[in-house]
Amino acid sequence: MIILNAPDLNEGFMMLAIGMGVVFSVLLLLFVSFNQLKRLPALFEKKEKNETQATSNSANNNKSELTADVNAAISMALYLYLNDQHDHESEVVTIRPMERRYSPWSSKIYGLNNILK
Repeated sequence: MIILNAPDLNEGFMMLAIGMGVVFSVLLLLFVSFNQLKRLPALFEKKEKNETQATSNSANNNKSELTADVNAAISMALYLYLNDQHDHESEVVTIRPMERRYSPWSSKIYGLNNILK
């Protein structure tokens, strides 16, 4: 029968308490920081809203409506530009057998199980 000394148990409980304290404090810190990250986009929205209000006041004077003809011309130009970027190939696949020379690297007689003498 093994008898446990009290000093050994006290050191173990102290290590357990310190370890659990560190882990739970880090988890609490992460929880608080991720909760605060939800408010971060709202801060940027307020800044952008103030900037857009200043620019929209000056843009209202120069605002012009796009007609259907202008929208059609822009969309056609984008379509032609994006489709022109691809190569036009013949789309014909040709398979020709190729004769390869013997290579000892691909030979099966020199497998890992064979011992060279």
